[in-house]
Amino acid sequence: MNTKAVLILFTTFLMLSFSLPQNIQKKVDKEITKVFGVETFDFSEVTINQEIVTELPSKFGKDNFFKIEANNTVLGYAYLSQAPSKTAQFDYLVLLDKELIVLKSKVLIYREEYGGEIGSSRWLRQFEGKTGGDELKYGDNILAISGATISVRSMTNAMNDLMTSLKILQNKNAL
Repeated sequence: MNTKAVLILFTTFLMLSFSLPQNIQKKVDKEITKVFGVETFDFSEVTINQEIVTELPSKFGKDNFFKIEANNTVLGYAYLSQAPSKTAQFDYLVLLDKELIVLKSKVLIYREEYGGEIGSSRWLRQFEGKTGGDELKYGDNILAISGATISVRSMTNAMNDLMTSLKILQNKNAL
């Protein structure tokens, strides 16, 4: 194999390794279409200065924070991450408007037999309208779910970390 062919294969592999898995991307696209009311949009990675990333309680990398645009206008952002449940992790999505206010949260993949109730839209609606200044408290302004205590606490903590991270990013004009 010549050097050019190796370089092409390596570049292709590198580009594919940073995209979302197809099953996740399909679910994300569906939610974006529903929430923002657009059929076509651009979905691009947001890169944040590494010095700032180290200050954030939430994970921000090339593969989990995206800008959503349509007709050269920023509609909002998508944040994808995982949170622990009893023995596994679950994948979740948070859609934000351009002011970083939560429009929707969704559990994309839940890998446990019990606790999947946190994926209900009724329970997840509690996070809508939240911003970087909001503090979420399990049992206070976040409802408990019988049989899903670990997952509820985990999602609440994950959302608190995200809200804190978004506030830091806004204060540092990083977006």
